[in-house]
Amino acid sequence: MAEHELSRKRQVLFIYSISCLIGIAMVFVAKALLLMIQLCTNLFYFQEFSFHERSPAEHSLGWISVIIPVIGGLIVGAMARWGSKAIRGHGIPEAMENILERDSRIPRRITLLKPLSSAVAIGSGGPFGAEGPIIATGGALGSWIGQILPVTAYERKILLASGAAAGMAAIFGTPLSAVMIAIELLLFEFRAKSFVPVVLATVIAATLRGVFIGTESFFQMPALGETSPTQLLVFLAFGVVMGLLCIFVTKSIYWIEDAFEKIPIHWMWWPALGGIAVGLIGLVEPRSLGVGYGNISMSLSGSLTVGAAVSILVWKFLSWAIALGSGTSGGTLAPLLTLGSAFGFIVGSGLTLAFPEWGIDPHAMALVGMAALFAGSSRALLTSVIFALEGTKQPLGLVPLLGCCSIAYVVSTLLMKNSIMTEKIVRRGLQVPHEYYPIPRKSEKS
Repeated sequence: MAEHELSRKRQVLFIYSISCLIGIAMVFVAKALLLMIQLCTNLFYFQEFSFHERSPAEHSLGWISVIIPVIGGLIVGAMARWGSKAIRGHGIPEAMENILERDSRIPRRITLLKPLSSAVAIGSGGPFGAEGPIIATGGALGSWIGQILPVTAYERKILLASGAAAGMAAIFGTPLSAVMIAIELLLFEFRAKSFVPVVLATVIAATLRGVFIGTESFFQMPALGETSPTQLLVFLAFGVVMGLLCIFVTKSIYWIEDAFEKIPIHWMWWPALGGIAVGLIGLVEPRSLGVGYGNISMSLSGSLTVGAAVSILVWKFLSWAIALGSGTSGGTLAPLLTLGSAFGFIVGSGLTLAFPEWGIDPHAMALVGMAALFAGSSRALLTSVIFALEGTKQPLGLVPLLGCCSIAYVVSTLLMKNSIMTEKIVRRGLQVPHEYYPIPRKSEKS
């Protein structure tokens, strides 16, 4: 018995050690992904072999730029057909599916193909962020390691979650929200045995990020003030609006995806068709192209007009919905943050003009809108709140964030059965855990 207990403790320490190594590795993987995106952007839009950070919106190609997202779509479609079909899609739902159905076994080639395909998709103008791809890549790396080491399926799930969370922390520098997204969307449980390795990997990744990537806040905005009772009521009412917007966004994404399913050509061509829309929209609103983290910062800082915010909101949504529905390799977090922050800034600016006595801060409304759209769409409530706080370093935003995100979450769950993360895998017949609850004693079971 004592020997068995000693063996168990050794295995626990072994898993902890491997998680730490995964955390170190994911910093370099995240850095490589960012460099690949920058390289692809420079190659596609500026015909330069350079890793200099530039936005596709800065290009001067004119009408010829329409074909760039099409070329990117052709490359991604070919990689998906002859490499792995698993690179298609959001990233997080695919990781969830592997956890629930395949004992956390992700094909090893995804570790290379997912970041490469995402870099091509984003670098050619795809309106996505790096977070979905890095979570999928980190999960694939953790799963790969878990397949070559003597670990159980449960321990492999922990390593998968460790890689995914470490990747997110390395990109954004938000360790606590990275841990929470692993708990809420990947682990499906809250136990020290499972989340301590995730914490260790994430802490290491966040620390090394300061050395190899940067230490500044990911999003910049003015300091927020205290929330008054009147302002809190406005934020709570805004949560209802955001919950309805979550439903609209999620339903639209899957309606477009269903429309692509009806097109009578092989799915490998769909990303190129989506690329046509991305390219044409990019002519109208160049800021819809690429990652677009700058759009979020502009909404949070108020350094854009309401008209510009409306343009980004409309065209970014259309570009993202069509591109993601086409089955290319992309994510959901950055577009949701972009749409939510722009919508919040628009509403906040309008309320400031109409009811100046309320003292509504458009910057705070942008922050709350950003988090609430993510909370209601993904059902990762605590992750969204913590991410907004860590990403902006605005502690006074906690009260409005908790209030608005909670209301958006409630409205979304009452009116929509599945989230933007789970709809796809539920359609395939999988049951996704939504709540954590204690297991009753045998005598209490009916």
